[in-house]
Amino acid sequence: MSERPLVLPFDPAGIVLDQHRGLSQQLYQALRARVLDGRLSSGTRLPATRDLAGMLSLSRNSVVRAYDQLYAEGYIESRVGDGTYVTQLPKLSTQLSTGLSHGLSTDLSTFLDKSTEDLSSFGRSSEPLERLKNNYLPSPKVGPPRAFRVGVPAFDLFPFEVWAKLQAGFWRNPDPAQLGYGDPAGEPLLRELIAAYLRRSRGMSCTAGQIVITSGAQEAISLCAQLLMQPGDEVAVENPGYRAAGQAFAVAGGRVRGVPVDDEGLDCTRLADLTDCRLAYVTPAHQYPTGVTMSLARRLALLAWAERQDGWIIEDDYDGEYRYSGAPLAPLAALDRHGRVLYVGTFGKIAFPALRMGYLVLPQRLVEAFSQGRALAVRHSEVGTQCVMAQFIAQGHFQRHIRRMRRAALSRRNVLKAGWPQGVAGLGAMPQVSAGLHVKVAVDNLARESELVASAEAVGVEVNPLSRYWLEDSDVPMDNRAGLVLGFAAVPEAQIADALMRLRRAWR
Repeated sequence: MSERPLVLPFDPAGIVLDQHRGLSQQLYQALRARVLDGRLSSGTRLPATRDLAGMLSLSRNSVVRAYDQLYAEGYIESRVGDGTYVTQLPKLSTQLSTGLSHGLSTDLSTFLDKSTEDLSSFGRSSEPLERLKNNYLPSPKVGPPRAFRVGVPAFDLFPFEVWAKLQAGFWRNPDPAQLGYGDPAGEPLLRELIAAYLRRSRGMSCTAGQIVITSGAQEAISLCAQLLMQPGDEVAVENPGYRAAGQAFAVAGGRVRGVPVDDEGLDCTRLADLTDCRLAYVTPAHQYPTGVTMSLARRLALLAWAERQDGWIIEDDYDGEYRYSGAPLAPLAALDRHGRVLYVGTFGKIAFPALRMGYLVLPQRLVEAFSQGRALAVRHSEVGTQCVMAQFIAQGHFQRHIRRMRRAALSRRNVLKAGWPQGVAGLGAMPQVSAGLHVKVAVDNLARESELVASAEAVGVEVNPLSRYWLEDSDVPMDNRAGLVLGFAAVPEAQIADALMRLRRAWR
């Protein structure tokens, strides 16, 4: 029998905390950094929360909160009756970090390495139109929100009076310098504020210079499709997944390859089958549409794949603010040291989709290419909305609204969970929902899925079939693609309860 590897005891030396800042967040960051750089190796036993609090002269609650966040992100695990240990992880690269790297090399294989004619000639071919025709996607639902519309936050809670005052103030006496052609990357103050928000809430070591403002997440994804690949390149997407992302890659000439998703997220072992693939699109915080969170081991494996392939990862964090126990999880971009992750964020899931405002956080070496690409496409974004959003953030309204929206989404999730129909033939139970604005419920087969969706629609309730999120050429049996996808944030609790009552009658 082989001997267990020698594991050194935990040593708190070097953990120095600033008493004037959030102590639990500092402790979380210090422990997380030690796991990633190997100072806390896999299998190291951590002190009990009370003991560590005594070592560092902290309250026990601060240690508990730090441990809870590390548990949630997969860095530590609890062994019943035996304490808390660093999770057994793949061998970690010493290059992993808590932020994006700076000063990287510029060996970028984007359209800047080619003639700009390559980009402009794209529109002269009929192939993109054919790809759209052959991969038709239904348009997003329009009209007033109703239960259980997916992709829509709580419009009823947005502080429109505050927004209207800020907007009126901007247009009452605008700075003439802001009325001409702006920076293609976006308003500087807004980019500064987004960077500060991401550093504080996501642990991302990014700067305003790495941020490009876009007209929503979809434009950000489309920019990535245009600038990170050439026609004929393979692109890995989650399957099932966000079909509009795959569509953007297909229209840009990519060969979209679906990679299965399981309880730990994207199955990274399947990427080895894609020999010509250098681009992957993922939703690791809350997978769309299954709702799973990518495990830490999978995140590390995905980053290692991108480094081996000299490739890119597009991380879509579309509803990452919504986590119902503990702080939002640190994104892939916060682990990226080689500048391989492009982080996509949006205000549409906190404010409303019609705002059409998102952003990209780019590795430094991509910023110029993306700014030039955006300048060619739209010159720059509408200035007024960016300036108003900057003031909305600077005056504290944004953070207050996030807290309000998170509480509301949790309450609406609880009503859905409590009233979910029981004993319906072929319909699964309501799973745990720890993050995001939607949930996936299992259904036995495709025929039953169709029946449940049709009967829900007949009583005025929106329920999305999971089968719609699969790629057509998936190698998964049709009945295994069945399920229901429900959003739970769009309408107040009373409307959710009423919709559930109608569903129970329709599905009985």
